[in-house]
Amino acid sequence: MKVTYYGHACIAIETKEKTLLFDPFISPNEKAAHINVEDIHADYILLTHAHLDHVADAEAIAQRCGSKLISNYEVTNHYGAKGIDVHPMNHGGKASFEFGVAKYVNAIHTSSFQDGSYGGQPGGFVVWNDEGCFYHAGDTALTMDMKLIPMTCPKLDFALLPIGDNFTMGYEDAVLAAEFAQVNKVIGIHYDTFGYIEIDTAAAKKAFADSGKELILLSIGESINI
Repeated sequence: MKVTYYGHACIAIETKEKTLLFDPFISPNEKAAHINVEDIHADYILLTHAHLDHVADAEAIAQRCGSKLISNYEVTNHYGAKGIDVHPMNHGGKASFEFGVAKYVNAIHTSSFQDGSYGGQPGGFVVWNDEGCFYHAGDTALTMDMKLIPMTCPKLDFALLPIGDNFTMGYEDAVLAAEFAQVNKVIGIHYDTFGYIEIDTAAAKKAFADSGKELILLSIGESINI
């Protein structure tokens, strides 16, 4: 799987000849000013919740690319009303797509659109196929529900975990999240975008290394293969 980081919590995963784009917040992100949103293709857009810093570019990309948008029931109703192809999900459910299986799992956070309308309950996604399995946690606190992932899903090859603290778990709790989910390779998301979530990246990497795990912090626009 090819993983590309577009800043904040926005990640593209290329697998099974499809591109999955998670939580596209690019054009309003000053740190991603060098990224041209028009160059980004998405066959599928997966939204963990409705906050602007996760959905800002979702509508424009979906309309341009003809993407299928996957999220909770309320979020998909919002975008379905705009003529976007959607697939609604809810917690604990899984569905099969061209790229493999996606399961919508619990997250502890809030969820509303910019106008204050209800965005349903937030979640994360576990995605798997014969190329691998990964977990995008979305915005979440540490939760014991993460222990259910290795009990109900294939073994994770990597996870995308928020580490910025303040609005989500910090890197110390993310180490525990990785232990709960039984994953050793973590890509950090939701950090350093703005003042509230700036972190000591050296300390974060050390905390993971001390637990026998690897924390990968990608530059915006950088890609790796896992």
